Order: sequence, then structure tokens, then C-alpha cells
Amino acid sequence: MSSISTPKPVSANYRLIVLLLVVIVSGASQGLLLPLLSILLERHGVSSDVNGMNAAALYIGIFCTMFFVEKPVVKFGYKSVIVAGLILVTGSSLLFPVSSSLILWFALRLIVGVGDSSLHFATQQWILSSSPADKRGRFFSLYGMAYGIGFSIGPLGINLLPFGEAMPFLISGGLYAVILLLMLRIPNELPEQAGASEAAQNRFVRSYRLAWFALIPPLLYGVMEASMNSSFPLYGLRIDLGKQWISLLLLTFGIGSIILQLPLGVWSDRIGRKPVLMTCAFLGAGLFLLILAAGDHTLLLFLLFALAGGIVGSFYSLGMSYAADIVPKAILPATGVIASVHYSIGSVLGPVFGGYGMRYVSVNSVFIFLGAVFLIFAVLGIWFKREPKAEVDA
Repeated sequence: MSSISTPKPVSANYRLIVLLLVVIVSGASQGLLLPLLSILLERHGVSSDVNGMNAAALYIGIFCTMFFVEKPVVKFGYKSVIVAGLILVTGSSLLFPVSSSLILWFALRLIVGVGDSSLHFATQQWILSSSPADKRGRFFSLYGMAYGIGFSIGPLGINLLPFGEAMPFLISGGLYAVILLLMLRIPNELPEQAGASEAAQNRFVRSYRLAWFALIPPLLYGVMEASMNSSFPLYGLRIDLGKQWISLLLLTFGIGSIILQLPLGVWSDRIGRKPVLMTCAFLGAGLFLLILAAGDHTLLLFLLFALAGGIVGSFYSLGMSYAADIVPKAILPATGVIASVHYSIGSVLGPVFGGYGMRYVSVNSVFIFLGAVFLIFAVLGIWFKREPKAEVDA
């Protein structure tokens, strides 16, 4: 399906706004489904371990999609993949209330993971490939902001449960349907095709060779995000922080990320992606170590969490923008696949290292580990000398 319809041309601003709305609604859906389905399974008497295993289906779908999504994007275009993802997620959202079967919900979560991952990948690539080099940082930072806003407001949908268990799913499906209608107005575009010499090379190997440094930030972002969400609550409990303070500190971390996404993106457009990444890595490493020194002083922790979230919360978007500066557009989809796989690997490694470190090394090991990896990344930047490519690829 090379296109769903034959729409009239639209402005670049309209396309960007619709793509950002896609990201907001998708982020809200993910932010809602995770706690909502857990609550409903708990209501139905499902044990916590089975509940957790069922929730893993979403991440299985997201991870597996990265191994095949590139080819549909290249063959059918950005819009076609986004529309297919929207259809998958909309249909799945509306089917959740039909039955509370664990097998059905596992399958639906898997499909949601595939759909969400597909539309996110195509949206990222479309924004990156269509952004002028001098504005790429700010445009892609808007993507990060949109997802952060959506994911933050998503859990509010739990408040719709008094109107019936089906209501949150119906609202979510309805929002997806509205976004689908807006997407149909946008003409489809295909990624730039590789030339004969480029096609003969392994595009994944070439992506690593050209942009290995820019591909580390998605890995670090995955490590950081998963560590903060899984290991910090354990750290907080062990230093006698109240559960309410732990949740508010995590919220503060997320808000800091949203607030500084755009300023850091604009800054990277002006002075370069590499110096901003290195500066943020140095500052982030210091802030994570200062969190240890703050102990259980809540006011100081709130300040440090807001700063740390703002400083390192843009690592994924800055890294992807930097990679798009370096690699030819023809291999940008392959580079995006690598970044997504790195993020998934980081999301797995973060809780593992954090959990084992807290058990066998020190309760403080999670922040020592985060400080160390961001510091190592900043030092590695000294050896990375590749300059951004010309706007027209050779």
C-alpha cells in the first residue's frame, strides 16, 4: 500500500503538527495502558507475577518490531507505516473490553507494541529526514516533548474507570481514530533511496562506523530511564523516603526533561550537537553523584531531580539529531533501527545492573553507575572527530 489516499499537498507546519499529535496520543496511550491493565487484572484476581508477565508483551512487541520495520518504511513510505500502526493500536484498544482473557490481552498488548513501535519509528524518521540541518535539534526535541507530555497525562485516564471499565479504552481508541483522519490528509513520502555503491555496503555497519558516538545516547537514555523507574524507588525506600515523595520525585524528573527538551535542541542547532551532548553528560554525571550526597533532604532532591531530568532527559533526541547530521539520508532508517535497539538494550540493562549493584555492592550503586557511564560517554567524545555531513549527501 504505497498510499492510503491521494490527498492534496499540505504545509510542512501542518505535517509537523499532525506528527506531533500522533506522538502525544501514542505516548498517552502507553502511559495509560501500563497502569490501567495492571489495575484491571488485579481487580480480576490475577497474581502480581502473572500480571507482570502479561505486561511484558508490550515491550516484546516494541523490541521485535525493530527487526523488520525498516523495510516497510523504505518500500511503502512513512505515512503508510504510521497509518498501519494507528489501525493496529486503535483496533486493539477497542478490543480490550471485549474479554478479560489473559491470552487475548497478551496478544493485544503484543499488537499494541508492534503498532506503537512502527508509528514511532516512522514518525521519528520523517521528522529527521525532512528537518533542515540548522533546525533539526529543535524539531526533534519537539518529538521528545510530545512523547513526554503524552506519557505524563496518559495515567489520568484511570479516572474514567468509574464510568465503566470500557471507557478509558473507548476514549483512547477514539483519539487514535481522530489522529488517523488527520493523517489521511498528508501526502505520503518515501525515504531517500541508496545509490548503487551505498546499497552494496552493509548499512548497519556503515551507520556504526560513521556515527558510533551519536548512537550511544539512546543506549544511555534507556539505561537511565529504566534505572530511575525501577531502581530509584528501591533506593528511596532504603533511605526511608516516603512512597509519596518517591513518586513526586520521579514526576519532577520527567517534568525537568520536558521543560529543557526544546532549549537544549535549539542550543544544539546553534553550537553543535557534540558539545551539547558532552556538556550535558558531564553535568548529568555530577548531578547523579550529588543526589547521593543529598541523602533524604527532600527539597534538595527535588532541585537535583529537576536539573538531572532536564540535563539528560534529552539524550535520545539529541543523539538521534546528531546521527542524522552525520549519516547519509539513505541509511538513516537503518541508523534509527540501531538507536531503537540500543534503547531497548539499555532499558533491560539498567534495572539488571541497578538491582544487582544494590544487592551485592551498595545501596548507592545505582547513582554511582549512572554517574560513571555518563562521565565515560563525555570522555569518549574527545576521540570522536567526525563532522556533520553536507546538507546534500554525496
